Amino acid sequence: MPFTLSSSAFATNAPIPTPHTCDGKDVSPPLHWSGLPAGTKSLALIVDDPDAPDPAAPRMTWVHWVLYNLPAGTDGLPAGVDAAQLPAGTREGINDWKRTGYGGPCPPIGRHRYFHKLYALDIVLADLGQPDKGQLLKAIEGHVLAQAELIGTYQRDK
Repeated sequence: MPFTLSSSAFATNAPIPTPHTCDGKDVSPPLHWSGLPAGTKSLALIVDDPDAPDPAAPRMTWVHWVLYNLPAGTDGLPAGVDAAQLPAGTREGINDWKRTGYGGPCPPIGRHRYFHKLYALDIVLADLGQPDKGQLLKAIEGHVLAQAELIGTYQRDK
């Protein structure tokens, strides 16, 4: 069975519903995964937007959410999950707002793509504190068994 990541809130390449954005309640979407490869010890999740600030002339990738050490025995996260509701052992990293937790889509212009990337790892990472995306990617180098991806889009009403 392939390693997959999905959401009951939106399909691949479809718009992310307003409740999961800055125009709504800004709560994380529900996520579900399946098909973890044999030997998976933990998972890491990064949600980012490579179209910032303008999809016609992107200059950076904006990081919306960083999680690591999600237990291999879990199969998803509910909508609106906060730190207290994360599975035991899960650690949070820093997003580009310089805080932990989920920050939803809030593009200044155009339709942006939001990549939800889930990594199956062959280790449980040491406590990295609150790493940013780059620090987490460096820590998981050589330990990724598989990667699943879900892309959603969002464009603000004018």
